[in-house]
Amino acid sequence: MDAAGAEEPFPESRVGLTPRQARRIRMALASVLMAAMAVVLVVRLASRTSVLVVGVYGAALVLCGVVIELSRNGRTRLGTWLLGIGLAAALAADWLLLP
Repeated sequence: MDAAGAEEPFPESRVGLTPRQARRIRMALASVLMAAMAVVLVVRLASRTSVLVVGVYGAALVLCGVVIELSRNGRTRLGTWLLGIGLAAALAADWLLLP
């Protein structure tokens, strides 16, 4: 009896998420962040009306929409980096540009 022939290969167990799960999680995350940015936009506009406020948070809303579309098309890593860097830039612009 051959020992190599008697062994059956073990099924590979996946560690982590499947690509479909990763896309859905990133789309859900971007949707939640889009809703949060909309709430922050309304709160900031209530306290101070400015075109700059609309520009900063409008760009953040557009960015969230772009990330959702990127995730739908399978570009989840790019979408994750874009979401993280873009929202950090929007918050930095809020802190630096808006009094």
